[in-house]
Parts: sequence; C-alpha cells; structure tokens
Amino acid sequence: MCGLKPLKIGELTARLPIIQGGMGVGISLSSLAGAVARAGGIGIISTAQIGFREPDFAEDSQAANLRAIGKEFKKAREIAPEGIIGFNIMVATRNYAEYVKAAARAGADLIISGAGLPVSLPEYVKGTATKIAPIVSSVKASMIICKMWDRKYQTAPDLVVVEGPLAGGHLGFDREKLTELEADTPHAGTTFHREAYDEEIRGIIALVKKYAEKYGKKIPVVTAGGIYTHEDVMHQLSLGADGVQVATRFVTTEECDAPMAYKQAYLDAKEEDIVIVKSPVGMPGRAIRNAFLREVEKGRQAVTQCYKCLEHCDTAKIPYCITMALVNAARGDEDHALIFCGSNAWRADKIETVDSVLRDLCGENA
Repeated sequence: MCGLKPLKIGELTARLPIIQGGMGVGISLSSLAGAVARAGGIGIISTAQIGFREPDFAEDSQAANLRAIGKEFKKAREIAPEGIIGFNIMVATRNYAEYVKAAARAGADLIISGAGLPVSLPEYVKGTATKIAPIVSSVKASMIICKMWDRKYQTAPDLVVVEGPLAGGHLGFDREKLTELEADTPHAGTTFHREAYDEEIRGIIALVKKYAEKYGKKIPVVTAGGIYTHEDVMHQLSLGADGVQVATRFVTTEECDAPMAYKQAYLDAKEEDIVIVKSPVGMPGRAIRNAFLREVEKGRQAVTQCYKCLEHCDTAKIPYCITMALVNAARGDEDHALIFCGSNAWRADKIETVDSVLRDLCGENA
C-alpha cells in the first residue's frame, strides 16, 4: 500500500499521486493509460496524431484523429472501469478546440494541455464534467492563465501541471533559458540548477493557492520533468507539490503502446545521446540522437506530404515533418524516427511493468 497521499482533483481521487504523462505519437494510448489508471494512478492518452493507424489518416488526418480519440478512450476504460483517464492535447494542434470537445464527449475525466497556453480551454469543456489542467513552466505563464480564466470565464484550473526543463518532448523554455538552467551541464539536460527552478515551483504553488482561495476550492499542483525515482518524488512533494507527472519511466514498460524498437532505443541510449533539438512546432524538444537526427544535422529533410497537424506550419521552411518522424517512431522505423525522451531516458536498463514502476516511485521496492 503506497504511503503517499492520494491526489484529489475536485470529486476525482487517484489512490496514487502519480500522473502518467502524455506521449505522442502513439506512445501513450489505451494500453499504457489504462494500466496506470487501473493501478491507481492517472492514465493519460496523447491526442497527437492519435489516428495514425486509421485507414484514412493520410487523406484526412483530423477525421482519423477525432475518431481515434473515442476508440482509444473506450479501450482504456475497458482496462480500468473505475480509474481516472484523461488526454494530453497540445495547444499547437490545428483545430485544437475540436480535439478538446471530442475528448470531453468521449468521457475524459481530465484534459491536460500545453505546447502553448490554453487560454480558451474552459470554453471548450463547458457543460461537461471534464476537469482541465494547463501545463506551465513559469510563474509568469501561470499568472497569464489564471488571470485570463478568472476574468473571461470566472473560473480557475482544476489542476496545474508544472513542467520543468528536464522533461521530454516539447519544452516550455527557449534555448537561452535552457542554457541558463544547464550552465554547468556536460550534456543536454542531465543536471541543472535545481535550486533555482525549485523556487519557481514554490512561486507557482503560491500563485495557484491565491486563486484556489478565491474560488473556494483546492487546486492541486503536480510537477513534472526529470522525475525518475522515489527520491525525486519525495523532493517534489517537499516543495509543496500535491503529486508528480512521470512519462519517460513508463516507456520501458510491457504495457506501453510504443513498439519494442522504440523501447530498445531507450535501453541502448547513453547519457550523451540525450540532446535538445529544434522542433517544427517552434519549441525546443528533448530526444535521443539517432540516425534520423544525425541526418537532420546535415540539413533540411524534404517534406513530401502535409498532415495538417500544426496551427502554424510552413512546409517550405520546417527542418522536417514532425508527424512523419513521430509516426515512424510509433511504427518502429527507428532510423527515420524522432524519438522524444526525458533527461533520464539513458537510465533505463530493463523492461518493467506499470505496477513495478508505480511501486518504485512510491518507495515500495526498497
């Protein structure tokens, strides 16, 4: 039995204060999210090109994706009838509102949204029971969201996810800020000035508390980025966080939706293989340096088809098509794949189960 306090989001209660981070394309779908939810955590499905396996994906990716949202949620719910299951939806997604509405219609308990500021998120879930959580990386971003939701919608977040600079995938920091936080780091993000970012976390928690008091409710704050061990979890809780969001640790589980080639890339990665890349989304991202990234370093990769995934994307200028690179990863074509990861991916040395990972994070495997 985990000794950590449950995570309460309104009337929802997760026995374990652990959210499995959303990973796209196709890395956190129904199998992983359902397994985490069944075990007492919160399972999150990524909507990023979620319909890549649908027969009409190449012709109409949005229709395929919206259809797959319902399918994946239904399968996850079958795995965890009583669990908490939600979606991660990027603000940068083209027709973002339609994805949010589809997730809410499917019955999502929670929508976590980043890769941009989800300023209109409350509007899209109005009239539903779906809880909403912005992903922020600074006090400034938290202030913008809380002020805007307060003024425009007379509401506050149900949950706030604070994603630090050691996270995987797209990062809410520009390269200059990452360089500042990682000034003493030999590689891309394995250590950083933790004390400085700890202060940022405390500041976000203090800000969120003011809005929680205004609306007479508890708004839990969950931290993410570089959380790999029980000690990492306890450090975040010591700062005042109500829980943690963990993604990388779940990739090398039996239940993860990723193909074995993707998991093997984590198992094979060395510390120096974890690098910061320029993403067509317009943000830095953290990934494993592989054959694909070495080709990208040599020059732009031709874009032969547009999947209309991003709100703002000029196919004549982007360094590569992120949809194709991530779909290749989800299909196991590792030599032509962008393999996102967190800063600790190199520490993975075996395939585990979701239950084992959760027990370890809770300190039960000692």
